Amino acid sequence: MSTARSTIAALAATAGLMLAGCGSSSPTSAGASPTDTSCVTDVDSTLGAAGAYIHVTGALGAQPTITAVCDAPTPLSLVTQDIKAGSGATVAAGGVVTAHYVGYGMTSRTVFDSSWSNGKPIQFSLGGVIPGWTQGLPGMKAGGRRVLVIPGALAYGMNPPTSQIAPNETLVFVVDLVSTP
Repeated sequence: MSTARSTIAALAATAGLMLAGCGSSSPTSAGASPTDTSCVTDVDSTLGAAGAYIHVTGALGAQPTITAVCDAPTPLSLVTQDIKAGSGATVAAGGVVTAHYVGYGMTSRTVFDSSWSNGKPIQFSLGGVIPGWTQGLPGMKAGGRRVLVIPGALAYGMNPPTSQIAPNETLVFVVDLVSTP
């Protein structure tokens, strides 16, 4: 009987250690701790669904600051949220836009690209960008700011164009739409 209790106790201890080592499978939880200053612990209710993933600060027309929510879940689908609704022309599916944007990696918690750092907005066709942009910008109006939280499958998948983006990384873009023809 003593051997059976010892075996059960050993199994319980092993299971406890295994469970203690398990955390969120989200890539954003890697390295997160209560003192981690690269993330915040509270959800930003002003950002709607996007607030479960990130905080955005900064004025329209200026490069925003993005901070991840610690231990944010990995989105299963595209999340879009207007921070400021525009009043100009509406982006059509497959349309051409002129926009400022900043791209942020949820795994690295760093900005990997920004049109503001180049000093001018860029013009591009929604037919030539990642699916998260193709699906996330139609309906947006010029003069507005929108957040896109894009799961890896709708971003670059297993083949990111730069080492600054991890394979299947969730990306966040904050887009200021300057104009659309």
